Amino acid sequence: MPDAAVTDLAGHLPANPPAGSAAVHTSGLLGLAALAAARDRGWATGAFHPLRPFPSPQPPAAFQGITIAVDASGPDLLQQLTELAGRLGAHARRVTDDQRSLYHAAAVLGSNYAVALAAEASGALEEIGWTRDEALAALLPLLRGAVDSLQADGLPQALTGPIRRGDDRAVRAHLHALSGSSRARVYRILGLAALQVAREGGLDEEAARQIEEALTG
Repeated sequence: MPDAAVTDLAGHLPANPPAGSAAVHTSGLLGLAALAAARDRGWATGAFHPLRPFPSPQPPAAFQGITIAVDASGPDLLQQLTELAGRLGAHARRVTDDQRSLYHAAAVLGSNYAVALAAEASGALEEIGWTRDEALAALLPLLRGAVDSLQADGLPQALTGPIRRGDDRAVRAHLHALSGSSRARVYRILGLAALQVAREGGLDEEAARQIEEALTG
């Protein structure tokens, strides 16, 4: 269901609902303003967005340990949503209307774009004769290892690879191999992001300059 349906549905809720009634949406992007029509009809309004991908139905265990972004028009409903998150085994974090766009952008970067990045990496392997299934099977342990390192070591320590080592020759070789494809642009953009992490991790500034030159040249 598109986010626009939330506002449309809110406009069709009956006025003067029973005491304790609440209209709560699960959109990551929309704030409480999307439910303004329901609020004007006497409904308490709230938001309850699980910070986890749901490409298909998942069991209740899928909520264990995740963060759920909550907000509400009043303290009672906010407490109820916070407690609901706890009962699901999740952690509630309040995200207000003015924070929603940046919050949701972070969610897309960390989840949807991780899938897109896997598709780009798979595509590079397909160019040397691998099937997509073979490429993904090889890349999944690599992706899991990166996530495991993030969990164990955090940022910036989890970053590995040529940019972290200051190996501009490897970066140039990669860009040469990727030239002529959209993957080169992806590599440059993410390379500059990785360079910032590497600098935070203590990369020598001269090596960082050489990497930046390779990525932007």
